[in-house]
Amino acid sequence: MTALASAELTELELVQNPAIGAYLIWNFTLGYQEDGAAEAAPFLLAFLVLPMLLHRQTFDAVASTRKASGLTLFAAKFDREREALVELHSRARLLRPLSLRSIGVASTSRLIRIDHRSALLHGYPLDLLDVKKPSIPERLKGFSSAADKIGYWFSKLGLPQIASTLRIDF
Repeated sequence: MTALASAELTELELVQNPAIGAYLIWNFTLGYQEDGAAEAAPFLLAFLVLPMLLHRQTFDAVASTRKASGLTLFAAKFDREREALVELHSRARLLRPLSLRSIGVASTSRLIRIDHRSALLHGYPLDLLDVKKPSIPERLKGFSSAADKIGYWFSKLGLPQIASTLRIDF
């Protein structure tokens, strides 16, 4: 990409693109599989990653919640400002095309494998991919660990519990 082409992109376009989404969804699947309790993440949950991370208020809440604290403590941070969490469902619907393209990029890049029969996403760790960890821009540094954290939190709960905690419909 030339300097002229990148200068024409807005900050929104630089962040909300399928390649970055693929990277975040891949980190999400690795977090989901982290402790070995879950082999793969339900396909449906990948559609919550970008709406949670590409929204400043929810990203900040994810980033400031310890991994061990879990999804329930994350959601409790929104007791006074419920709109941010309630809007997650509508953000997920709005970002559905970006999430789907991101899943496609992650799959074609062989970061994840989609099991079509079971609707599960399998993430591949870097040592299996035989590639070095990508360097990401400074402004995106906390995003990969936040995506990993969301995957870990989701792996500890069932779909009904996640939906209830986040006040969303699947």
